[in-house]
Amino acid sequence: MNRLDRLTAILIHLQTKRVVRAQELADRFGISLRTVYRDVRSLEEAGVPIGAEAGVGYFLTDYHLPPVMFTGAEASALLLGSKLIAKWADESVRTEFESALFKIKSVMKRSDQERLDDLDAHIKVARYAHRQPYSDGLLTHIQQAIAQNHVLQLQYHSQYNDAETQREVEPLGLHHYRMGWHLIAFCRTRQDYRDFRVDRIRELIDTGQRFARPERLSLQEYLNRIGEDWSVVDVTIVFPKSVTRFIQEQKHSYGFQQEDDLGDHIRMIFQTPYLEGLARWLLMFGNAVTIEQPDQLLVMMQRLADEIQTHYAAHPVVSET
Repeated sequence: MNRLDRLTAILIHLQTKRVVRAQELADRFGISLRTVYRDVRSLEEAGVPIGAEAGVGYFLTDYHLPPVMFTGAEASALLLGSKLIAKWADESVRTEFESALFKIKSVMKRSDQERLDDLDAHIKVARYAHRQPYSDGLLTHIQQAIAQNHVLQLQYHSQYNDAETQREVEPLGLHHYRMGWHLIAFCRTRQDYRDFRVDRIRELIDTGQRFARPERLSLQEYLNRIGEDWSVVDVTIVFPKSVTRFIQEQKHSYGFQQEDDLGDHIRMIFQTPYLEGLARWLLMFGNAVTIEQPDQLLVMMQRLADEIQTHYAAHPVVSET
């Protein structure tokens, strides 16, 4: 960040709080306290009315950017968005969003700023454990390439064969599913559309070369085509109500559509392209599961149960005397 941008960012930061400590500015911008003091002095010399209280911090005495009005609900939505981005985006996006949020907070009324700060401690977002990405700074570069129709060069690690390949791709868009970001692109190497997990990209280079987007599918057209290629199976399963409280969140990962109340039981309807994945999930509920359809799933469950019985029968327990 050049000095002019940093001075502007410091001014915006000063408008987000009643008092800002010098160390807070130093930490945010990765500069020394000496540089903070010099930057603040430059702003004062430019006519910005900055006050200072020894041992406390800096504050603006009478200076505001043109006001932008936000409702309380809009401000809360921005805070919620920041929490999600902090957990589900990489460092490149987190940094840019934090900068944008500071700018937004700087033009809010003081009472709304304080309300937002109070709410901040009461919202947390968990993130499922996943493999560490090779790079934590790709999403912003990928977005820029998508917007500019630039060809990307990838060094990509394919998990299924544990190999790395060099790819030249035309990016269509980003799609988040199965707990990760995916780059959907036309691969010039394979001459077909491909799905690349962003956390498996070892290196990414924007070539600056433009491609003709009208010649390619849009992201939505690609997703529609993939959906048409999947063979979706309708599944009906009955669970006792005593176990349904354990599956309320997980069921959506397996194609849950709707449910019917049967009194002591719940009938759930699923649609899935991956029947065996659903079968393996159902194993954890033992004999609490009643499969109404399809017969294919019932046969699959019987096979899996036989495999488990055979496996453990081969390892008899030796009783201690």
